[in-house]
Amino acid sequence: MKVATVINDILVEALAPTVLDVINESHMHNVPAGSESHFKLVVVSNEFDGKNLIGRHRTINKLLAEQLKNDIHALSMHTYTSAEWSERGGDVPESPPCMGGKAHEADSD
Repeated sequence: MKVATVINDILVEALAPTVLDVINESHMHNVPAGSESHFKLVVVSNEFDGKNLIGRHRTINKLLAEQLKNDIHALSMHTYTSAEWSERGGDVPESPPCMGGKAHEADSD
């Protein structure tokens, strides 16, 4: 099963999100074609009511612990309550460009 599908299914079951985008951003990084290792999550859930940002991220990290250990190299999380999502007008920050990791470091030598 695809990593993105597993992430989606886990979050749907645990958080009943009103908005969920699991975006595979691996293509923006120095990885083989077809990789599923870099993800951006947009999660809007009533489960986040009363939780601060760190608490929300801890919740997701706990839910995705196995995937973070085995499959996911990088995970960007944008977590909102329904009220926060409405205030933002559904706007999600753009991901920054990849700095290249080890490939970038080698270029600077």
